[in-house]
Amino acid sequence: MNKYHAVKTDGFDSKKEAEHFRTLMVQRYAKEPHQQVTEIEVQPRFDITVNGILCAKYYADFRVTYADKRVEIVDCKGFRTPVYILKKKLVEAIHGIKIIEV
Repeated sequence: MNKYHAVKTDGFDSKKEAEHFRTLMVQRYAKEPHQQVTEIEVQPRFDITVNGILCAKYYADFRVTYADKRVEIVDCKGFRTPVYILKKKLVEAIHGIKIIEV
């Protein structure tokens, strides 16, 4: 158990993350293109680079691609630390993406 009481489950850092992965796996069989998951990348990395200097790295929980070509960056959060909130804002600004919290 970590300091935020997350319990590693099925190779994931928390039960919430493992449950979300199982949900995404079921969505691979969805009939609607906007719901059908075609690709799941676990722990995609995003560099936080300012003026050519790598300041930090951010690892989301999942990058999910759907049949309609839409891509979502997903983070399973039980507790939002100040460092996470800052990194999320920086990644969204630098990479022009929106991180979805579940």
